[in-house]
Amino acid sequence: MSEHRLDARRLLCPMPVIRTQDRIKDLAPGDILEVICTDPGASNDIPAWCRINGHSLLSCHERDGEIVLRIEVGGD
Repeated sequence: MSEHRLDARRLLCPMPVIRTQDRIKDLAPGDILEVICTDPGASNDIPAWCRINGHSLLSCHERDGEIVLRIEVGGD
């Protein structure tokens, strides 16, 4: 397991979800991806995308005006 970070600040919907999807394709099951966003819609969109695609949302919180999501990559 390794940890990775994705900077999706200043991107508007649907780009945070698309960038998250693209980044997770390169990761292994069990890896952790931290996504940092400024688009308020990402706090709903990325968790929904995780549920649909079999990834686990570990946390979602706001820090200094940014949304920080931690995702565990699902899969075999």
